[in-house]
Amino acid sequence: MRIAVPNKGRLHDPTIDLLERAGLHLENGAARKLYADTVDPDVSILFARAADIPEYIADGAADVGITGLDQVREADVDAIEELLDLEFGRCRLVLAAPEDGDITAAADLAGKTVATEFPTITRQFFEERGLDPSIVEVTGATELTPHVEMADAIVDITSTGTTLKMNRLAIVEEVLSSSVRLFAHEDVAEDSKVQEIRTALSSVLAADGKRYLMMNVPRDRLEAVRDVIPGMGGPTIMDIANGDGEKVAVHVVVDERSVFETITELKNAGASDILVTEIERMVR
Repeated sequence: MRIAVPNKGRLHDPTIDLLERAGLHLENGAARKLYADTVDPDVSILFARAADIPEYIADGAADVGITGLDQVREADVDAIEELLDLEFGRCRLVLAAPEDGDITAAADLAGKTVATEFPTITRQFFEERGLDPSIVEVTGATELTPHVEMADAIVDITSTGTTLKMNRLAIVEEVLSSSVRLFAHEDVAEDSKVQEIRTALSSVLAADGKRYLMMNVPRDRLEAVRDVIPGMGGPTIMDIANGDGEKVAVHVVVDERSVFETITELKNAGASDILVTEIERMVR
């Protein structure tokens, strides 16, 4: 089973980190290598340009791939299935125009010119609206094109909108909301190994921002403790080995953002010996 991942850029490190946390440790990965083995003898890593990964999957050079939804939509290839949103690399593809101009809606671009690095997505966007502006493909500095009279508007990637504002461009409409996703060739999407990879990655995402709380609670204070635990599906309650029966052990998963406040409330409710630990993976 071969997984195609970005070989460089802003998506490379988060992708490798996610694979490592999921237990797919790279054994011989190094700079400028095309392939790397993992601790699973049935899984290897193929390093490729993020934009090329959809083609690798569609052509069968890779069974599975990790790349942005924007790259898959732009490649416009068949035989690819989305398996999981990996929840990083979030960005938006937007239609933008000079903030002091007269373009305030997509319809205003009828008969005009739009510059973009994403001609396929841009063309589909306007076709869905019954519009046919001239599409100019550029390979960089898209935001400059309206100021040098190459285009009337642009379709470009933005994360915060800062670059657009710096170049006196205003967002007219969102074209696509994107993030990094796990994709597979449709012929192997239901394969047991592919599903194993999906489960491993999903378990890391499920554990993000969660903490595991363990504590001792007097039996007569259980209801009070239950009332303050913002847990997932209720706490696990167990007898304490060699205990006197008057206390029980309570285990629960809580959101990291609520830990500080929850511990104080638990102590006030009668809990003691409270232990907080990180969670590496959580399989639902």
